[in-house]
Amino acid sequence: MDAEKKVKTWLPLWIGIGIALGIFVGSKYGQFGRSGAVQGAGKIDAVLNYVRESYVDTVNMRQLVEDALPNIIQQLDPHSEYISAADMKRVNEDLEGHFSGIGVSFYVLRDTIVVTSIVPGGPSEAAGIMPWDRIVRVNDTLVAGMKIDNESVLKKLRGEKGSEVKLGINRGNDDFVEVTVTRGDIPMSSVNAAYMLTNKIGFVKLGRNFGFNTFSEFISAISKLKSQGATAFMIDLRGNAGGSLDIVVAMVNEFLHKGDLIVYAEGRNFPRIDNYANGSGTCKEDDVIVLVDELSASASEILAGAIQDHDRGLVIGRRTFGKGLVQSQRNFPDGSAVRLTVARYYTASGRSIQRSYEKGKYDEYEMDAINRYLEGDYVNVDTVSNHLSPYKTLGGRTVYGGDGIMPDIFVARDTTGINSYYNAVVNSRLDERYAMIYSDTYRERLSSFDNWQELYKYLRQQPLLLNLVSFADNNGIRRRPYYIQESAELLENTMYAYIARNFFGEESFWAVYYREDPLIKKGIELIEKGKTSSEAVIREEYKE
Repeated sequence: MDAEKKVKTWLPLWIGIGIALGIFVGSKYGQFGRSGAVQGAGKIDAVLNYVRESYVDTVNMRQLVEDALPNIIQQLDPHSEYISAADMKRVNEDLEGHFSGIGVSFYVLRDTIVVTSIVPGGPSEAAGIMPWDRIVRVNDTLVAGMKIDNESVLKKLRGEKGSEVKLGINRGNDDFVEVTVTRGDIPMSSVNAAYMLTNKIGFVKLGRNFGFNTFSEFISAISKLKSQGATAFMIDLRGNAGGSLDIVVAMVNEFLHKGDLIVYAEGRNFPRIDNYANGSGTCKEDDVIVLVDELSASASEILAGAIQDHDRGLVIGRRTFGKGLVQSQRNFPDGSAVRLTVARYYTASGRSIQRSYEKGKYDEYEMDAINRYLEGDYVNVDTVSNHLSPYKTLGGRTVYGGDGIMPDIFVARDTTGINSYYNAVVNSRLDERYAMIYSDTYRERLSSFDNWQELYKYLRQQPLLLNLVSFADNNGIRRRPYYIQESAELLENTMYAYIARNFFGEESFWAVYYREDPLIKKGIELIEKGKTSSEAVIREEYKE
């Protein structure tokens, strides 16, 4: 009996000791360090160490980190991002304005690489490669007749500067030659075209972004147009996704007067930085119009907003994308990088360019362009301006913003001729393919013209549409007479532009493609009526 009482007396104590020991062991071996839990960053290191030491299978820790980092950074906002080392090389090429390669433009036609143009002064020109050459071998590997695409061709032709690539080429009458090309720096032009619209109006079309070479290319384009008599300029930023702040500030400086505020940036730990015009611009007295659309973003919006806020000229088109976040970049030793949002851009009138977003709901943010289309944003100005905030320009004029840049003159997206047949042909790129086949088949005749204008007149007399329809039919897109007739002008014009580019370069493509462009027509009309001067803009005389 005494023994039984002793057990009952000591049993709670032993149970308590056992529980305490379990808690101690659990805290010792089942819990990450407290500092990691408090600091946050330590948690990530602790989890990764735990996986490496204890996970049931072998794990590629490097790849695990590469997969995890993008998801962590993307939680912050739509534009902060982690860029892998492989992607960083491509990003740098876009910004630096050059890459290392052989210096040709090409098209993959019937599983064969066809050279369409040569970069002047580039490695291929030095090696004797000519337009319409067929590249059939690359370093003794047969590529003709194989299933290849643009990406695989680029991987074969690009490489380190100074490295060599041996090409096997078929040239007319099945002549086969071997050429060794030493790769070099190939410029990536960010000004696609610069030509005269009228005797007095110069047109400059910018490409998809602002790179480090954009300003020098822009100045060269302006100088060329001024030498041809330009006293007014139309700057086309449609589809331009932006880029370097320093570059766009330098470009805007060409049009503004000394002391004019171009843009400023400000953030929580980012003291306000103002960017002013220094008065050295060459176009301060010239009329200017800026063309924008729903894909114009970032630096494009800074340029458009500065011209608008100083009543310097007119912005024509549709509300811009709304990307006004400032990214700071930090690089890792392996070549990867993190771009972190540190501030927001504001125009001189105080407008934030950035459109609104909710943390974590970035799928909706990415779908905004489609939602705007469905809501009628691209065809009806009233659906746009109803929810935008009003601001005042330097001259006291009301402009709208806080969600991209709202143009002074809204021009609806032209949907004439766009139907299911047109979309099927264009999305399959059959118009481009047929234009290449036609160019290749009749290249002797087509290359005999002195300029694109003569070529264009000739093409308008040819049955290109009928031929395209037959080509599309043979490739699975059946004939639909009503829709074909409705899309005829669009399809023909696009083919004319592609063919012109094959013989006279990128500038001729845009000159043909934009012949009937409604934004350009509106801009020409306003310039010729004298409605783009600073005084006219302030008085809003451009309204009709």
